[in-house]
Amino acid sequence: MESITARMRVMGMQPPIRFAFSDLGQRRTEREAEAELLARYNELDPFEQASEAQDILNRMLAENGGATIMNPTYIGSGWNIRIGRKAFINAAVVLDGSAPITIGHHTLVGPGVRFLTAYHPVDPAERQRWAFWARPITVGENVWIGADALIVAGVTIGDHSVVGAGSVVTKDVPRCTLVAGNPAHVIRQLDEPDPATLYELNP
Repeated sequence: MESITARMRVMGMQPPIRFAFSDLGQRRTEREAEAELLARYNELDPFEQASEAQDILNRMLAENGGATIMNPTYIGSGWNIRIGRKAFINAAVVLDGSAPITIGHHTLVGPGVRFLTAYHPVDPAERQRWAFWARPITVGENVWIGADALIVAGVTIGDHSVVGAGSVVTKDVPRCTLVAGNPAHVIRQLDEPDPATLYELNP
């Protein structure tokens, strides 16, 4: 029988990253350093102490375009996380970088949003072996994600789209689309912005 991974490759989907209990001890030094940096970041004022805040983000993340991230926040495996220019992430956001997370330029993320790249098997025997998988999350440019939304593993959100507060996003969101609900569904299409004037006030 063809495996799920093989079928995903045929469909052009990226197969999940598989982890086991033994993997949790890997990169221990990096994880300890990350925990110390995160603790310090959560003590800072991201505006009054912007220089130190950006220095910490630059050290924690794979790529930081000068994003503003309010605290407290949770960042796990920041070496898998890339955040673009002029992005704003409000307080109490969870960024689980078990697989890569990419957040595009000028994207706004409301408080309490969770980006969860990891998921566990439904098979109880497999779950008891502490196996789990992770798939990337990609958020495009100029997206707005409302408060307390949940973005699950493998989801891509297209440029200029909006996710309503409290939504659970389990499927890809096309560009210029408003989605909301649990599970999130399309509410309506949004007008394409004029690229010539879109960022005039906030280049």
